[in-house]
Amino acid sequence: MSKESPKQHSSDYRLPVSARIRERLKGAQRRFHANDNIADFIEPGELDELLNEVEAKMRDVLQSLVIDTESDHNTQDTARRVAKMYLNEVFRGRYVQQPPVTEFPNAERLNELMIVGPITVRSACSHHLCPILGRVWIGVMPNEHSNLIGLSKYARIAEWIMNRPQIQEEAVIQLANTLQDKMSPDGLAIVMEADHFCMHWRGVKDNDSQMVNSVMRGVFLTNPDLRREFLSLLPKK
Repeated sequence: MSKESPKQHSSDYRLPVSARIRERLKGAQRRFHANDNIADFIEPGELDELLNEVEAKMRDVLQSLVIDTESDHNTQDTARRVAKMYLNEVFRGRYVQQPPVTEFPNAERLNELMIVGPITVRSACSHHLCPILGRVWIGVMPNEHSNLIGLSKYARIAEWIMNRPQIQEEAVIQLANTLQDKMSPDGLAIVMEADHFCMHWRGVKDNDSQMVNSVMRGVFLTNPDLRREFLSLLPKK
């Protein structure tokens, strides 16, 4: 199915914009989980409509929390601010296309370990929508056929993927899959460490816990010496 196909069918514009987008996704039998990108199913102008819809729903949430948004000057514009934050910032990776990434041929046939990081990443827990703040390190073992990408592009791709409601275990897999498709290296390694505010702010309220996880692909998985080299070059706390 081409990228254009979900948008070729007319929608009932009497429906809320979220319902129209959802109908397209279901019609194409496409998943729309919290950490999925749905940009192919959003038509021009609909993000502005969606912003207005989320603002209205958020105003209802504040009213259900018995917060006076009419006379309290601190919350009069909160619904709009929260809607803009979700759509344009913290969940932006769901609603926009992948950022353009220029790929270069490996003209010098580089085949030595490259490490990029730490890249600061920000996400949100899909269970409670609390912040996740962390750092990512990426190890690449290219081959003569690999595509190389600019240093800043690793950060742009990471931001695009992390700016969605996520769980950390799935986020690093999504990042690994995207980089693997872009570069086709012999090996790819990713380590992410992050603070989860769903643990700091609620529940056990533990300020010291972090989550660290990794994905190893190709030679990083089969060659323990290379894996140890990569991990040994990451900064120690």
